[in-house]
Amino acid sequence: MNALRNKVLLIGNLGQDPDVLVMESGNKMARFSIATNETYRNGKGEKVTDTQWHQVVAWGKTAEIVENYLTKGKEVAVEGKLVHRTYDADDGQRKYVTEVRCTELLMLGK
Repeated sequence: MNALRNKVLLIGNLGQDPDVLVMESGNKMARFSIATNETYRNGKGEKVTDTQWHQVVAWGKTAEIVENYLTKGKEVAVEGKLVHRTYDADDGQRKYVTEVRCTELLMLGK
């Protein structure tokens, strides 16, 4: 049951081409966003689609797969965990970020 304590499973489409960075250690990091859609009918019976955007970070071999195969619009399944972090922006304001740290990636669609 411990493996389920912080687990995220998402299926969505990339909103843009991934950003890939090579760290000083030589390790790669890929950062990308995916959109998930939920469709429902509102009180008037109208069909409504709610889109949520999720920031995803992949490291190492997973980052290399992202770099080589993923582009804007591709459908993917992502498994990972939620990570919260803070940093101070150039203007001195504290920023809060929630990301999915990707541990597994499955390419879907064509």
